[in-house]
Amino acid sequence: MKKLLIGATAALALLAAPALAKDTLKIGMIVTLSGPPGALGNQARDGFKLAMDKLDGKIGGMETEFILEDDELKADVAQSKAKALVEKEEVDFVVGTIFSNMLAAIYKPVIKSDTFLISPNAGPSTFAGKNCHPNFFVTSYQNNQNFEVLGKIATDKKYKKVFMLAPNYQAGKDSMAGFKQNYKGDIADEVYTPLGHKDFSAEIARMSESGADALFIFMPGGMGVRFVKQFRASGLADKMAFLSAFTVDETTLPGQKDDAVGMNGATNWAPDLDNDQTKAFVAAFEKEYGYIPGGYAMQAYDTAMLINSAVKKAGGVKDQDAVREALAAADFESLRGDFSFNNNNYPIQDFYLLEVVKRDDGKFHTSIVEQVYDDYADSYAAECKL
Repeated sequence: MKKLLIGATAALALLAAPALAKDTLKIGMIVTLSGPPGALGNQARDGFKLAMDKLDGKIGGMETEFILEDDELKADVAQSKAKALVEKEEVDFVVGTIFSNMLAAIYKPVIKSDTFLISPNAGPSTFAGKNCHPNFFVTSYQNNQNFEVLGKIATDKKYKKVFMLAPNYQAGKDSMAGFKQNYKGDIADEVYTPLGHKDFSAEIARMSESGADALFIFMPGGMGVRFVKQFRASGLADKMAFLSAFTVDETTLPGQKDDAVGMNGATNWAPDLDNDQTKAFVAAFEKEYGYIPGGYAMQAYDTAMLINSAVKKAGGVKDQDAVREALAAADFESLRGDFSFNNNNYPIQDFYLLEVVKRDDGKFHTSIVEQVYDDYADSYAAECKL
């Protein structure tokens, strides 16, 4: 009888295991953590983890398993890890990526598995228009938006001729298209470099001979660090206006330091944005990780809080339609203040002109100069049929 009771108890435990597993929320994050571009992924990881700490490890009130993966900035690696997350780990959400070409690699396997995919940074035009999907959300921006803002700034400041420089991949192409949409002056030259480019001497020589009075540049991560140092050393920084997105930010400034002071950028947030939630976030982030958070960290933090609000509102993840509806409602307090989703699940938000400054403690960060757009929507939403 004793043996029978033990056997029955074991059988009941096995039957109960799947039910218990459903009480655990599983989130997989795929970001770039390797090499110089890893600085961007590190910020996203730390921002997301800070939000989890604030929620005591329970997103949406559920015990949460967080699985972190490095895509190594290799499409085949990103795709393989995405497949493992949705097929083997059976995660409820995939959060990723940093780079748009990595998002292109993971998009199909995640979406085809009927899993929610939320990008905390990459926002290519590819999935913003006619290829939008109800299970794909972006908490950052549509890539073109930051560059459209810079195009407006260049027009407002009456720059007559602009030299354009970006890496040759989807986000680089989006950057060029976005800037030209709102810039009304002349284009001196339009130059693409390989992703991971190191020596900009040839490009800087072309700039100096172009007759341009301003430079538009998109060079994220280590590319941005190398360019700014070479640009400052050339003397052109004192002769051309500098307009960038993701070239001078909190991931590159620790390497650029004084060489970047005074240079301009434009995006949806800066660490000195004047609201209570940002002040609390920046203080907690610096205390925990010892460096100033940038937009990558902010957007990942917001991603965690978005998922938290949706899972809580839907009462778990069993009803996918309810979760989707709750995600679209974006009923959470964003660090950037105003935030909502457009019909294509890309954000409607404010954008700012930024300038690099040096704090009294010797640390560098971007600082808000002025608001350029209020509740700015991307230009591809009209093509989305959602």
